[in-house]
Amino acid sequence: MKNVKHLFGFGLIILMVTTSYGCELIDTKKRSVPLIVNAINDTEKESNNIVKIALLLDTSNSMDGLINQAKAQLWDIVNKFSHAKCGNNSRPKLQIALYQYGNDDLSSKEGYIQQVLDFSDDLDEISEKLFSLKTNGGEEYCGTVIQTSLKQLNWGKNADHLKMIFIAGNEPFTQGKLHYKDAISNAKEKDVVVNTIFCGDYEQGINTNWKDGAKLSGGEYMAIDHNRQVVHITTPYDEVIIKLNSKLNTTYIGYGSKGASKLKMQYEQDTNAMELEEVVAVKRAVSKSSKLYDNASWDLVDASKDKTFDITKIKDAQLPKELRNKSKSEITTYINTKKNERIQIQKEIQKLNLLRDAYIAQNQKEGSTGELENAMLEALKKQAKKKNYTWE
Repeated sequence: MKNVKHLFGFGLIILMVTTSYGCELIDTKKRSVPLIVNAINDTEKESNNIVKIALLLDTSNSMDGLINQAKAQLWDIVNKFSHAKCGNNSRPKLQIALYQYGNDDLSSKEGYIQQVLDFSDDLDEISEKLFSLKTNGGEEYCGTVIQTSLKQLNWGKNADHLKMIFIAGNEPFTQGKLHYKDAISNAKEKDVVVNTIFCGDYEQGINTNWKDGAKLSGGEYMAIDHNRQVVHITTPYDEVIIKLNSKLNTTYIGYGSKGASKLKMQYEQDTNAMELEEVVAVKRAVSKSSKLYDNASWDLVDASKDKTFDITKIKDAQLPKELRNKSKSEITTYINTKKNERIQIQKEIQKLNLLRDAYIAQNQKEGSTGELENAMLEALKKQAKKKNYTWE
């Protein structure tokens, strides 16, 4: 019915766009307190440097090829974003929400729309949801899915937050009972920018109102060629990075109600990346060595980075078996040992990745990178300048 494959490749790229926005010059709030008292409460106090992105992906028909491209590009985008800094040199926090629309497997009463993921900064969870998407034919109602995301998601009222929607598809933007202009008007009231990605010919996207949809909210319009394949270059450093990733996983100390399941998810997403392509597993490992991969809600090492961390407030039953019935001193020593191991492994991965990047730069043929990725990077840097972002 349509080549919606294009969508997904773009979807992930959206991640990189986050880096381009929302950034205050003065860091007015400290990092949120880790969830350690009950290990159940998932509510965190938000800081001002937050970028909120809602990805609205058309999953009608067969888009498997581009879905795979998108899964691979996710880690490229995250890695690029990890080098972004705000005007005050602090790192912005990224939250991603995911919707699918235009799929016959979804409820017609809901307009063939489904929230796949609420706003989340959990990179493993985002990856898991992307891998869970399946395609099928259906009706694509752009205005309706935009409006649904505006109503269901907690966009907040903080003027310092950058709030963005990225919607992709290849059918006319006018389909559905709710006109896209009404939905975008509501987006502007919430200070949410709507960016559109048409999967097909640039002029056709203009003629079917995708460009107008972006223009009305001050967003960007992009068109992508879904047949363009991204070439992944294998380097001499890949195998070592993958081995270091396995060592990195051993430094995580799951605790609380989510500890065991999150450790399992971490492993499963490593496996998903490896099964997709070894190079993708390498890129994911690099992402895991960055500050964006923070799991304070279930990992004691990340949780202990906060000054308010108090191991005595965690019940013995919430600790992993190897730490139960241990003294505070013994537990603290164990955590610090794992923390130091992690720091060293992450430094090694980052060092090898610099060599890897240099190797790729020398061996990459002109035009071999993704068309979508190039377009998004340009939009990213353009918006970054407006929002006081700089790049290392």
